Amino acid sequence: MDGLRGLMAGDPQWIGDYRLLSRLGSGGMGRVFLARSEGGRTVAVKLVKAELAAEEEFRDRFRAEVAAARRVGGRWTAPVLDADTEAAVPWVATGYIAGPTLGEVVSGLYGLPGSGGPLPEHSLRRLAYGLSCALRDIHAAGIIHRDLKPSNVLLTIDGPRVIDFGIARALDAVGDRTRTRTGTVLGSPSFMSPEQVRGHRAGPPSDVFCVGSVLAYAATGRQPFGSPDSGFHAVMFKIAQEEPELTGTPDGIRGLILDCLAKDPAARPTPGEIADRLGPVPGGSPAAPWLPAELIASLGQHAVRLLDTDTPPGGRSPAATATRVTPPPGSPPPPSPPAGAAPARRRPGRLPLLAAALAAAGAAVAVPLLSGGADAGRSASDIPARYLGTWSGPVLRDGEPTGGQRRFVITNGTVGEVVANSTSLGTTYECRSDGKLVSVTGHDGHPALRLDTTVVRSVPAGRCAALGEHTLREGRDGTLVWAAAGRTATLHRTGPAEETVPDGYLGTWRRPDDDGRGSLRLTLRRAPAGSTVLTTVAEGRGGRCTAHADFFAARDGGLTVGPSVVDRPAPGCAPDSTSVLRLNGDGTLRREFLGDDEQPRTYSRAE
Repeated sequence: MDGLRGLMAGDPQWIGDYRLLSRLGSGGMGRVFLARSEGGRTVAVKLVKAELAAEEEFRDRFRAEVAAARRVGGRWTAPVLDADTEAAVPWVATGYIAGPTLGEVVSGLYGLPGSGGPLPEHSLRRLAYGLSCALRDIHAAGIIHRDLKPSNVLLTIDGPRVIDFGIARALDAVGDRTRTRTGTVLGSPSFMSPEQVRGHRAGPPSDVFCVGSVLAYAATGRQPFGSPDSGFHAVMFKIAQEEPELTGTPDGIRGLILDCLAKDPAARPTPGEIADRLGPVPGGSPAAPWLPAELIASLGQHAVRLLDTDTPPGGRSPAATATRVTPPPGSPPPPSPPAGAAPARRRPGRLPLLAAALAAAGAAVAVPLLSGGADAGRSASDIPARYLGTWSGPVLRDGEPTGGQRRFVITNGTVGEVVANSTSLGTTYECRSDGKLVSVTGHDGHPALRLDTTVVRSVPAGRCAALGEHTLREGRDGTLVWAAAGRTATLHRTGPAEETVPDGYLGTWRRPDDDGRGSLRLTLRRAPAGSTVLTTVAEGRGGRCTAHADFFAARDGGLTVGPSVVDRPAPGCAPDSTSVLRLNGDGTLRREFLGDDEQPRTYSRAE
């Protein structure tokens, strides 16, 4: 189950901002590594094979599939957290699921306590429910999995997770020539649908057929149409023409499996119908162990070992100005990290994992296993009304200012949905992320939001890493307090999301450069809070420098923007800190800078 093998010769030490810990495996698309972000989140990073990366058709499809996979929720899947589809060797990072595959458990491959042989009926029902919910989310994003099989289903403490959806479809773009060269066959013979066997287009019903095959395997310990060892073409014939072998399948799940394995795609239930048929919480309450107690305890122990995996020596990110794949061990060391770079941290969170293991053994545990499930029966919105709107504030690390700003635009939503758009602004970078609500915790009327983010924009490209889980809670005097991986920020409300730049500020403003040999020009445009409203252009002997800044708030007779992010650098070009713009009585514009010693600047309207 561990699957943790040391890095091999030729393996990189870094992919993007992720420090590689070990190799998880390899396949038709490339190598998969266990890695850790600067924020301490453990992830799985898939590095595409170089020969595939050279195929432009593959790269186009890979780019499209990654974009689609980002839209899939993470409750029953491994969410896509980060990717660089434009790198010389493309890669994608997903949440790492600390659990064995269904195939490993049923086959008893790793000798785990409680593993080996078919699963009990209550486990099969929860497995079926999780698979159907995962497919419902995947199909809603416009993706067909097309390779659902026991090795693509991971078992965790609170349910199954489906992995490798959508992105494998990029292999279609390279054709038989590349597939033969890389030894890749799309779809596993024993778990294909009749449509795939016949070479027809696979749609959502094809994935449902695969659910039936996976459930049959979990219920009997056998592949329902035989193993490829008995002949590849024999298996394909049975899938297309014969009935499955279901001897030993519990009566309570047999009918559902047969419905999923209907030869006619139109006769199969949809994922939503499967979920409805099984009920909201099949196999017991969400907190009840859904697998044999010994196996649940093994999963908790594995998760703890994962948390104890040390970051290898050199556990800081290289200069994070561009996405890179660093050379393997033995190559010259990467450059030193920039001043103030945060060291990689271990991700907190052992307590829920240990609590689950203890609960499986019958111990009384007052800690919830994993909160934020889709079964929780949430209301229309889990976000308290007082959290809604736009918030911003300076970021501290270990109590010291970093010079950066953090802004959140919080909207209504429920667990599993995107409820926050966050922006991290530094002097040389900008990171924008979508935040999904993991849970609402807290007591005494003071809830705290737990969020999980996915990077949606990075300036410069590759600068931003997935933040992982972080929290927002109420502070004093109507503030919010943000905390993540050693960083904090006290956020002040800057206005509702629809707040815009007042008319008097709009247009282009100009002033001479400080040495009189160039010019500074800024342009303000109308946009809501949280959007880019300011563009600055500095022209002088060193060249032309451009930058942009976002709108924080319009209040108290001033317009707060920034800090700025450099778009086009030139010698001597430096970003500005957060600033407040004010209109003077003589028709000029005054710009006052916060957090540094820079003097105010006065601009006149451009002709």
